[in-house]
Amino acid sequence: MLPLYFATVVTICSLYAAQPIQPVFQREFGLSGLQAILFTTLMMLPLGFAPLFYGYLLELVPARRVLRGALLALGLLELLFSLSTGYELLLLLRALQGLLLPAVLTALMSYISYTSGRATVQQAVAVYVGMTIIGGILGRMLSGICTELFGWRFFFLLLALLFVLCWRLLAPLDPTLRLSLTQPDPRQLAGLLRRGPLLWVYGAIFFIFFAGAALLNFIPFELKRLDGHFGEAAVGLVYLGNSMGILVAFGNTRLRRFCGGEIGAVAAGLAVFMTGTILFLYGHYLVMFGAMFVFCLGMFAAHATLFGLVSRLEEAHKPVANGLYMSFYYFGGAIGSFVPSLVYESWGWRWFIAVLLAAQVAAAVCVAALRNDIGNHGTRKMSG
Repeated sequence: MLPLYFATVVTICSLYAAQPIQPVFQREFGLSGLQAILFTTLMMLPLGFAPLFYGYLLELVPARRVLRGALLALGLLELLFSLSTGYELLLLLRALQGLLLPAVLTALMSYISYTSGRATVQQAVAVYVGMTIIGGILGRMLSGICTELFGWRFFFLLLALLFVLCWRLLAPLDPTLRLSLTQPDPRQLAGLLRRGPLLWVYGAIFFIFFAGAALLNFIPFELKRLDGHFGEAAVGLVYLGNSMGILVAFGNTRLRRFCGGEIGAVAAGLAVFMTGTILFLYGHYLVMFGAMFVFCLGMFAAHATLFGLVSRLEEAHKPVANGLYMSFYYFGGAIGSFVPSLVYESWGWRWFIAVLLAAQVAAAVCVAALRNDIGNHGTRKMSG
């Protein structure tokens, strides 16, 4: 199981490695901010499709072959990325990596679920979620530190070597295992989207991660604007606030109990999320460093609670409902990592923050509608 978790950390490191050093790409290749952020957006966008459709591949081809083949290909692409000198080629390589990442993450999570005992599967999945958070923190921090010490190419070369190591460590996996996953039917998807409570959950997480990904993607540019002398290591350290996700992942049950249920926990998370966002208006590094902890605490609290709520609302088609949730999550993140750049470049940081607050208000509206729908659903159930 440890090699699977290690591969998870390395894969998520690769996803977010370019995020804190996007201003470096902008400066080195003479790019606009809009062009620079594509290094992250192109990696994230395919993840919106992955939870729904990559399962087909894992049923047709042994999971070990898919997983190890994709890891080896990612290693080769990272090596080429570290050696390339043209923006268009670098962007193409990131796009190809983005197409491979979903196959790796879907296979890893499925392997962990299917190879764990029934009594330990929930704990194993919780550890997997923790590993994705750790991977996000390490990818951003180490990318910033390595860039400042050795240049931006060094960390991507290191990732290439780590992917090859993952390929080697996963050699003992069962070569015949084919994962039998629940595949989505278009009519089933349409039926889930027509259901009031689930639709509000999906809407809420779309807007939440829209705001979350937007700030995480643009904070390096704002820090550089505030003080051009900020090094990449200082920028990378700001992402330490993501560690709050680990705290939330293992303390979500207590949070729900303290807030009087799921809706109360989501509402509290949104309030903290918005507070953290407002704190970013204060243009000082130390304040922004602390604000990131508040921001991530609220974001992960709302996300973890909503994700758990999906399983309670949809008992008949849990895998498809959960997959649809992750699609809305990553689509929100992909759009949020790109679209607000138009506001940031045209009107600046304050209007950018206003857009994030508007998205958070939209999420709050979805949560209010969710509370109302759940109440009406419960009333209809009682009267029936």
